[in-house]
Amino acid sequence: MDFSSFEKHLGITFKDKTLLRTAFTHRSYLNENRKSGMEHNERLEFLGDAVLELIVTEYLYGKYPDKDEGDLTSYRSALVNAVTLAGVAEGLGMNDFLLLSRGETKDTGRARQVILANTIEAFIGALYLDGGYEVTKLFVSKHIFKLIDDIVHKKMWLDAKSHFQEKAQEIVGVTPSYATVSAEGPDHDKKFTVAVFLGKEKVAEGEGKSKQEAEQEAAKRGLEAKNWE
Repeated sequence: MDFSSFEKHLGITFKDKTLLRTAFTHRSYLNENRKSGMEHNERLEFLGDAVLELIVTEYLYGKYPDKDEGDLTSYRSALVNAVTLAGVAEGLGMNDFLLLSRGETKDTGRARQVILANTIEAFIGALYLDGGYEVTKLFVSKHIFKLIDDIVHKKMWLDAKSHFQEKAQEIVGVTPSYATVSAEGPDHDKKFTVAVFLGKEKVAEGEGKSKQEAEQEAAKRGLEAKNWE
């Protein structure tokens, strides 16, 4: 895999190309290429996660001097969660450079999203080792910081249940309630359906592998149904 076009796209040149390649190497790839002599990206991911958290924490601390620890923690979580990071990674074209097993290559769902999020963390770890803190901070600033205004404005930092409850209390003066509609399947693979209500009005239903997941999905659909997003 030639990463020169990726470096050119980002305007970043790695001194140690092995670090860059490692950042994109998923464990599954090595299972099929045991003699490659390469390393998978999990150690870099561990480092990158910590570096990213420090950079984002420093930024949010300065940007929101009036916010308390709880709000800042919620903002940070929304900015560095798997969904957000996978979106950034995809926007940077990281998908085209992933080194995966044949099986993982076919998966484009939630599993790929997690892989992309882990890869951008590994990339940040590699960039930190290769170029230092300021270079890494510049990358995060350019590609991740810009998302925070939208996250705060749209209250994406609130989970769906919290957001729906806040809106319901603010607009109609009612606290939402949830009821399990059904629970189907064997114990190891149950599917729950949960409805969310405002008083006696059933607003929406959601499904999930646990009641909590189904409640979150119901709240999300409730926000959509009420145009409270």
